Amino acid sequence: MVKDYPRSDRISQQIKKELANLLQTEIKDPALRMLTILDVEVSPCLKHAKVFFISSEYNEAIVQGINRSLPFFRSQLAKRMATRGIPKLHFFYDKTIDESTKISKLLDSVLPPEK
Repeated sequence: MVKDYPRSDRISQQIKKELANLLQTEIKDPALRMLTILDVEVSPCLKHAKVFFISSEYNEAIVQGINRSLPFFRSQLAKRMATRGIPKLHFFYDKTIDESTKISKLLDSVLPPEK
């Protein structure tokens, strides 16, 4: 089988799938259960992974919950993935949706309504 995309991309997709599954089934913290994993980018050296997420509310409780859960996430990924090492996870709140909503509201306030 010819592999058409880099190993880091395949690992990114697997981490995304496994983290989403963990958030739905294993996490007890209600603040973290509301997270949605949008994307995972693994570095070419496979040592670091940026995990982009959204939530209905972004606050300090979510940040603390993520930091408390990092060892759990890595240990569960190690059990579920057939790789030698698990990348260090770095979580980032994805502001794209919030920013697009602001832009849409600004455009709606400036542009006349369509007839």
